[in-house]
Amino acid sequence: METSTETEHVVFVTEDGVPTGETGPKLASHHAETRLHLAFSCYVLRRSDQALLITQRAEHKKVWPGVWTNSVCGHPAPQEPMEDAVRRRAAYELGLPAIEDLECVLPKYRYRTPPYQGIVENEFCPVFVAWSEQEPEPNPEEVGDWRWISWSDYAQLLGDPEANVSYWARDQFAQLSDRKPFTGL
Repeated sequence: METSTETEHVVFVTEDGVPTGETGPKLASHHAETRLHLAFSCYVLRRSDQALLITQRAEHKKVWPGVWTNSVCGHPAPQEPMEDAVRRRAAYELGLPAIEDLECVLPKYRYRTPPYQGIVENEFCPVFVAWSEQEPEPNPEEVGDWRWISWSDYAQLLGDPEANVSYWARDQFAQLSDRKPFTGL
């Protein structure tokens, strides 16, 4: 069951992504000096036309509101297996309870954002790919808009310096472009 962001906790990790045994409240843990913590990103693809689901974060979100990004991102709860966290957030944010063939494609991805409204993301963030033929039914608390687009259109969006896209989406793109299944899109 999904918890509110007020009670959700992040898992702090070492530089190698190993949990330290410490956790912190999600919102209170994101600030100008955010400690390295565990997160994930997931790219949901549609087999029928090889399209990628991108989402726009809801405008009222406290962190990175209104930016376009990959399909779903989140944080595993303490002791929660990463794959379970990805499925939980896909169901909660996107209304996609049955993503298929979940695979980690960048197991050691890590990033730190420049400050955004006083908040820095500092995450050890494995990147996943999954598949779904289902149309999303997004949670408006999380997602402001969404669309299916081709990988080449996604590349154009990320290449536009004026586009309102997330830091991590731009950063992950270069590493994903030469990996399966993205090489075939």
